[in-house]
Order: sequence, then structure tokens, then C-alpha cells
Amino acid sequence: MINAKMIYKIMGFLLFIEAAMILCCVGITLIYKESDTDDFLITAGITTLVGIILTFMGRNAEKGLSRRDGYIIVSSAWVLFSLFGMLPFYISGYIPNITDAFFETMSGFTTTGATILDDIESLPHGLLFWRSLTQWIGGLGIVFFTIAVLPIFGVGGVQLFAAEATGVKHDKVHPRIGVTAKWIWSIYLGLTLTETVLLMLGGMDWFDGICHSMTTTATGGYSTKQNSIAFYHSAYIEYIVAIFMFLSGVNFTLLFLLFMKGKIKRFFNDAELKWYASSVFILTAITTIGLILSSPMDTEESFRKALFQVISLHTTTGFASADYMTWIPFLWTLMGFTMFFGGCAGSTAGAIKSIRMVILAKTARNEFKHILHPNAVLPVRINKQVVSSPIRSTVLAFTFIYIALIAIGWLIMMALGIGFSESFSIVVSSIGNVGPGLGLCGPAYSWSGLPDIAKWILSFLMLIGRLELFSVLLLFTPAFWRKR
Repeated sequence: MINAKMIYKIMGFLLFIEAAMILCCVGITLIYKESDTDDFLITAGITTLVGIILTFMGRNAEKGLSRRDGYIIVSSAWVLFSLFGMLPFYISGYIPNITDAFFETMSGFTTTGATILDDIESLPHGLLFWRSLTQWIGGLGIVFFTIAVLPIFGVGGVQLFAAEATGVKHDKVHPRIGVTAKWIWSIYLGLTLTETVLLMLGGMDWFDGICHSMTTTATGGYSTKQNSIAFYHSAYIEYIVAIFMFLSGVNFTLLFLLFMKGKIKRFFNDAELKWYASSVFILTAITTIGLILSSPMDTEESFRKALFQVISLHTTTGFASADYMTWIPFLWTLMGFTMFFGGCAGSTAGAIKSIRMVILAKTARNEFKHILHPNAVLPVRINKQVVSSPIRSTVLAFTFIYIALIAIGWLIMMALGIGFSESFSIVVSSIGNVGPGLGLCGPAYSWSGLPDIAKWILSFLMLIGRLELFSVLLLFTPAFWRKR
């Protein structure tokens, strides 16, 4: 049976957290003496009130959560956070359309970074800060954020962690998942603060530095400027952001072991990290050569623009230091395919993820060997450990569903009158939580011109992609709701 009362109780607590985050924006509005203070106070009040109601509905709840409870909480939390998180945009009148407000907020919490705003700089500082904060909250997961405090309810966090993080591998640095969560959040916060300081040294003011650091670490890509990172015309800022985008695409457990435990050898010997770094290097090299041969940029600028855009799309961050749609077709097509890769499992990046690419590549290699040696036993090994058959099957199923959803979404977008390349790119970008697309949905444009129905569908794809497909799609299967 589903523990409905405990679900209500936890959802109410999550809304209290969101209300507290919203109140942080009030401080920004007071610093800049802008008019949206009341909008955030009203939003915080509504959110708190609903949180109280849900908490009351969850009184006398039985302790304990099943895996089914975890899946319901996770999927519901992302939708609930987006519904209440859109209120500052809607109440203030800066995004007066509910569809657009929800899309912008879901894009934030899922760290997609696609926007419907055509004049970002016209927003007051409070709303700009809230946009960035939604991505920072969503970076490691709304629910993962609460794992460390779940003992308040007398329940463990394993079920929620399993539901929110349904990737291939999730190394623990401590037997207790709550302690693991706290340690990984310390790395997350450390990266954010370090990048903020470095960006300020490069000429950004403290506000832009904080906002860009939050959305970099979250691999979200929301900027306080319409032209994104290209606005600053700074090689230093581009390199700093590129480095932190790359780090944010690394498994956070590995970063913890490197920075806090000093395990350098384990860090650099990780098979997934090698694949991730190698693919970034190869794609950057190809793009650099293409820019040197086809553009007026010198070698250093070609390398810098190539490095930045490859890392940005590879990690599904979505920042732009240049409009890659102005490059030759080969290069912007290459950027489109880069959106599929993603960072490492256990990072804030989206898309397919490098560990799955490693498993798929090694499985494909073994199939060729089986043709030559039918009786050979050829296990797939990652970091000297054999990948079990169930995990390989899960990877194959994930990849099939991922591609199938892209194909279905692509056809639906084209049926709604959206162009061929635009339809493909916005679906890939949404399910991969990337941000920019191709053509008229590229880095120089917003997605404001899309039909409302398309924005709702893409918002759903963002949610599916952020929660690794199965966590959301499982809720639509009859077997999930059958009594056991």
C-alpha cells in the first residue's frame, strides 16, 4: 500500500524548504530596492500555507517508505516545486502567461536552461536570482537535498535516493546515505563558492558571479544576460566557466574522493571519467580545426570557443560564448550530436551519460568478438568490476526508450508546425536537459515562439529526462498502482 500520509508530510516539508528559498530572494530585492518584494512574500506565504495543509494531512503518518512511495514523492516534488516556483514570475507580471511561467520554472528546476524570455536583462534582480536558484536547487535534486534531514520523520533516505538517482552507478562514500548526501553537498557548495570568487576576480560583479556560479555547478545554463557568457567578451571568464562546467560533469563521489580524501589514482583511473575526458578532448579538437579552417578566428580563440561550446553542450549546461549556428553546417550539426553524450553518472549533467556510453561501446565490441569466437565468455568490465547482465539490460532499455521518446517527440513537434531541425533539437535538448537547440531555437534565440502545447510537452520531457526516464514513466504503468 502507498503510505499517503507520509507522502503528504514530506511534500509539506519540501514546500517549507521552497518557501525558505523564495524568501532568500526577498533579501536581494531589498538590497537593490526593487518593486518585486511583495511578489516573493506573497509566493512564500502561499507556499507555506499549502505546506501547512499538507503537513496537517500527513499527521499520524506511519513511519517507513516503500520504493513506490519514493517514486511518487520524487516525481510529485518536481511538479509541485515548479507550480509554486512559477508564482513570482506570474504574480509580478514579467511572465504573464501561465504556460510560459511554468515552462521557465520547470526548465530551471530540471537544469535544462531553455528560456522563453526575449529580454532577460529587463527582469529585476530578485527574479534573476530566483531563476539561478531554481537551477542550483535542482542540480543535485530537490529530494536529494532533503535526504540528510529525512531522519526527522523517522524514515531513511534510500528509497528516495533510488527513485531520484536511477542511473547506472552510485558509489557511496559512507554507509549512511544521509552522511553521503551532506558530504556531496559540501563539494557542490565548495565548487559554487570557488567559482564565484574566481569570476569576481575576472571582472563580474558579485551578483552575476553568484548567479553564474550556481547555474554552472548545476549544469543549468541560465544567465543574467541575454547573450549569456558571450556578453562579457572575456577569455578569462570563458576559461573559468569551462573548467567548472567540466568539473560539474564529473561524478561528485569522485570529486569528494579527490578533494577530501586525496585519492588521486582512483580519480584518474576511473573508466567513465576517461571516456568523458576523451570525448571532450576529441570533439574539441575536431571543432577547433574546423573553426581554424572556416572562420576568421585565430588559433587561441578557435580553441577557446570550441572548448567552451563542446563542454557546455557535453555537460548539458547550455551556456553560450558564441552562436554556433553561424559556424559551418558540419560544426553546428556536431554540436547537436554532442547534446546526446552528457557528463558522468552521479553528476548534475543530463543526457545519456558517459557510463552508459562506455557499457554500450564495450557490449558492442564483445558482440563482434562473439561472432569470431561463439563459445567465448566475454564479460563487460568497468573499473575491473564485471557489469552484471541486469545492468546491461537496463542500459539497453534506457537507450531504446530515450531514442524512442526523441523520435515520438520529434514527430509531434513537426506536426505542430515546427521546423525539421528545430523539432529534433528542442526534443533532444529537453529530454537531455541541455537548453539551446538548433536553427531558430539556437543559442541566439528564445523558445517563446513555440506553441503552448509544445511547451507543455517539452516541460514533461524535461521532467522525464531529469529523473532518468523510468522514475516518471513508471507512474503511467497499471502495475505500479496495483495493490500488493
